[in-house]
Amino acid sequence: MDLYQQLIIEHSKRPHGEGLRAPFGAQAHHVNPTCGDEITLRVQVEDEVVTDVSYDAVGCSISRASASVLHDLVVGQPVVAVGEVRDAVQHMLTSRGEDTGDEEVLGDAVAFAGVAKYPARVKCALLSWSALADALLRTAPA
Repeated sequence: MDLYQQLIIEHSKRPHGEGLRAPFGAQAHHVNPTCGDEITLRVQVEDEVVTDVSYDAVGCSISRASASVLHDLVVGQPVVAVGEVRDAVQHMLTSRGEDTGDEEVLGDAVAFAGVAKYPARVKCALLSWSALADALLRTAPA
């Protein structure tokens, strides 16, 4: 599997969900100190369903494409299902290439399976997913 598959390139060039929007329930800002990638991600949750994810991302094509794919996968999904997808993405990316991912669970995120073979790039692909997890924790009732 090629690191820069066509899907990753397309999402990087034409990202989905990019641009910070309101209203939002929580926001998280994450930085990858290794390479300088940054993302500010906003999430809106209504009735335990993610109704919007918007973001401003600066970084490599893998980081930006991952945020775009994240947007497509989670908007409209129950928070519980989003957590399961996030866990599956993290497992695939940290498997060092042993887990190629389940397309039924991961959708277009399976395109990032090849990234797992490049440890320096794993953090790039996980940055938006980590910001999402953080933002979702901030939306939880106290």
